[in-house]
Amino acid sequence: MEAAIVVGAHFDLEEAGDGVVDNWSGTSLLPSLYQGIAGLPRRHTFRFVAFSGEEKGQVGSKAYVRELRNTHEQVIAMVNMDTLGLDETEVWVNRADSNLVRLMQLTAAAVKLPVSGMNVDEVGTTDSESFREKKIPAITIHSLSDLTGILYQSDREYSEEV
Repeated sequence: MEAAIVVGAHFDLEEAGDGVVDNWSGTSLLPSLYQGIAGLPRRHTFRFVAFSGEEKGQVGSKAYVRELRNTHEQVIAMVNMDTLGLDETEVWVNRADSNLVRLMQLTAAAVKLPVSGMNVDEVGTTDSESFREKKIPAITIHSLSDLTGILYQSDREYSEEV
C-alpha cells in the first residue's frame, strides 16, 4: 500500500463576509507547493487537494476521506492550510497531531521562520477535522490573530470599524 500525505485547502468562502483570505490564500499556494517539490526525491506521495464545501460542514473533505477506502493508498497525514497571510504563521495546536506539531516546529526553525500556536476553536472548524475523525494525523496551519473579526464582515462593516 502506497503512503500519501494530503496537503489541502478549501476554495469556498463564508457568505457573510468577503472571504478574501478564507480561503483563497490556502488554495492559491497548492500549485506553488507542488512545483516546489516536483523534482525533489521523496519518501511519500503528496496529494494536493482543493476541497469544496468547507463552510457548509466540510462536504468536500468528508467525501474525500470516505473514498479513501476505495483506493490502494494509505493517507498517513493531512496538512491543512486555512486563512493565511493575515499575520505570522500559527498552528491550531489543540486540534493537531503532536508529532506533526513537532515536525512543523523543527521545519520552521530550520528555515528560520516564526511559527507559534494559536487555537481558534471559537472561529469554527476546518477540513483537517474530516481526517482527524478517521484517526489520520492532521495539522492546520493558519494566520488568524486579533484580526479574526474581518473574516466575516463586509467591506463596509470593516471600514466603519477602522
